[in-house]
Amino acid sequence: MNTPRSPLVAERTDGSPVQIGALVPLTRPGWVQAGQHLLAGLELAVREVNDAGGIVGRPLELVVRDTAADPQRAAAAVDELARLGVAALAGEYHSVVARAAAARADALGLPFLCSSAVLDALTEQPTEWVARLAPAQSHGWQVYADFLLSAGHSRIAVAAQPSVYWAAGARILRDCLAPRGGTVIELDMRALGPTAVCDELVGNRASALLLLVGHPELAVSIVKSVRRDQRLAEIMIGAPAGQPEFAEWATLLGDDGAAIPFLRYLPERLSPLGARVETALRERLGAAPSFVAFEGYDTVAVLADVLRSARTAETWPRVAVEGTRGQIRFSRTPGISVWQWAWTPIQVVDRDPAEPDRFRILHAS
Repeated sequence: MNTPRSPLVAERTDGSPVQIGALVPLTRPGWVQAGQHLLAGLELAVREVNDAGGIVGRPLELVVRDTAADPQRAAAAVDELARLGVAALAGEYHSVVARAAAARADALGLPFLCSSAVLDALTEQPTEWVARLAPAQSHGWQVYADFLLSAGHSRIAVAAQPSVYWAAGARILRDCLAPRGGTVIELDMRALGPTAVCDELVGNRASALLLLVGHPELAVSIVKSVRRDQRLAEIMIGAPAGQPEFAEWATLLGDDGAAIPFLRYLPERLSPLGARVETALRERLGAAPSFVAFEGYDTVAVLADVLRSARTAETWPRVAVEGTRGQIRFSRTPGISVWQWAWTPIQVVDRDPAEPDRFRILHAS
């Protein structure tokens, strides 16, 4: 194990801020609304930690870096933040970016609590330095596969762009569906345009199309094309990665963006803490908070607990923090190289066609 680079937080009493490096996508091609919600949750929790006395009397402070969905930029930010002496790293939404950040954090011996990224292999080898709040992709997307089968879909087309994340998602769906009689038909979006996708769906007799593509493009163009093709009036469009979660989706697609099931990580009913945080996040964002905002809040709540005890990765298995979506504990999970909260609540939801700002829970785990 790498040796921490600076003294334990609890050993310092000089009143200087305890700094957390926050990695968030705030500019394109990053998913900007996701980054804004993640940052809002991080900032709210920091404010509440400081209102309650900080970290052993020292104020908590975020040092924010925009990753812009760029793995190299994220790795460079980790190096910079380490030089600045941050006590820990937090955040990141994009899985491939989080993987680059996790590799650097592990190499430097810098604790990193990943808020949102779900890619199973965040690090190549098991690490003591990285933990994660979001469920691993293999777990969440299996829940989505269960939903597809329960809804009567066995011929599933996936419109996929080249990416480690999308490839992993397609593989998980295939592994989950094939033993139960399901078929996954992969449509390579390097070779197909939105109109050609419609022809492929008809030719393959698919009953569902899953969007394993970027937001807003190609996702928005594909949805518009499919919705306007009368041959595909009965097909279900799905977005397991959560593209419809944010208001931008409804703004760009209007009624076409409704009834597209996606994964989100919230319980069916929030606890009193979760309800209080939801109200505060809504005020901060000027809109309903997404599950990503709750992930940001919970990240700081956990790191504050870790930093009060000791600045060392050995504290992950001793964490027991009441988060907005349940009690958070970390464990070693088979096939997962980082400390994992197993598991946050998972829902499959969509936007109600009759009221697109309202989400309907279709399946829960």
